[in-house]
Amino acid sequence: MTILDIQKALAAKGFDPGALDGAWGRRTAAAVRAFQTSKGLLADGVVGPKTVKALLPDAKSAKDSLDDVTIVWFQEARRLMGLRETAGPGSNATLLDWADKLGIDYDSDDIAWCGLFVAHCIGATLTTEPLPNNPLSARSWMKFGGPCTPRPGAVMVFWRGSREGWQGHVALYVGEDSKAFHVLGGNQSDSVCITRIARDRLLGSRWPATVPLSKAGPRKVSATGVLSKNEA
Repeated sequence: MTILDIQKALAAKGFDPGALDGAWGRRTAAAVRAFQTSKGLLADGVVGPKTVKALLPDAKSAKDSLDDVTIVWFQEARRLMGLRETAGPGSNATLLDWADKLGIDYDSDDIAWCGLFVAHCIGATLTTEPLPNNPLSARSWMKFGGPCTPRPGAVMVFWRGSREGWQGHVALYVGEDSKAFHVLGGNQSDSVCITRIARDRLLGSRWPATVPLSKAGPRKVSATGVLSKNEA
């Protein structure tokens, strides 16, 4: 089951999710809430087991925990893989648009945008989820949602420079090997991609307050690629 499957099912039942494009936006979330209300379900906009049963009774569970459609913010992050900041003068208009829609003061992709990327993924898909007061600051994400053990979609906060300092990096959990966490994030090699960050750099992992904690556990992956040293 994919986000596009959900959008098509909503449209077929008379609930307008907007464009059938596989991207989870505010109109899709609103359509889910309207559908849930019509079925007497909690109208939280989260496509959990009860909503799936009512909307797509024949849907099969995802074989890979990365494909779980309930972690819609992570699916948005995957959709954006490959997006890059603009080299030299000028900035990627997509990044500036994210900031504008979220009301964040951000005018150049020369400024670290890992926090902006995570803020976009959360804000565009979980429309009632509170963001940190300063989402551009990676370490401010330690106050986001609630604590959790690492699992697909978890917001992972790392230190840069020194553990006691102010610099940091924030991204989304993909998997882990014996030495590193594999995370999907922005401003990694100036792009949205997956990279490996040493386990001892982790400050904490967080889960959105408005979404039930996923039952998925750690996802083991092969230790391929070099360790990232500086994500700025």
